[in-house]
Amino acid sequence: MAASAEILYRPATPVDGAEMWRFVQAAGVLEPNPSYAYILLCQHFGDTCVVAERDGEMVGFVLAYRPPRQPDTVFVWQVGVSPKTRGQGVGIRLLRYLLALDGCRNVDYLEASVTPSNKASQNLFRAFARKSNTRCRKLPFFPSEFFPEPHEPEYLYRVGPIRWPEA
Repeated sequence: MAASAEILYRPATPVDGAEMWRFVQAAGVLEPNPSYAYILLCQHFGDTCVVAERDGEMVGFVLAYRPPRQPDTVFVWQVGVSPKTRGQGVGIRLLRYLLALDGCRNVDYLEASVTPSNKASQNLFRAFARKSNTRCRKLPFFPSEFFPEPHEPEYLYRVGPIRWPEA
């Protein structure tokens, strides 16, 4: 486990899925998914999912996976940071911890889809790129017409290449 101040960062397990679901429900700003999705992602992609805790309480998480057709990329499906810890760098540290996991070995790019109204995520990925001394490109991804319900377009934020320190 890695610590930053009193916040602990660790790989997620399926047991964390239910708490992630509750976290999203309480946040009210994250796109909710069925609880099963959180549990399943932590089971199947636990080597690319991270939890941040303070005093045993979840204060943030990242759900991510390696797309099968893009072995050099990790796709961040969802990031959540509690209002209590926003502005403290938790999101950046979650992403750094994610990239340090064995499941992200040989990753050169971090990607995420972000809607135009999600300024917090836009700022997170741009700041992460800046602090990682690399680029953040915004690319078209899923237009509104792809969705069966009213939905903003999703843009792909592509951060990289990620430069790893020489061993």
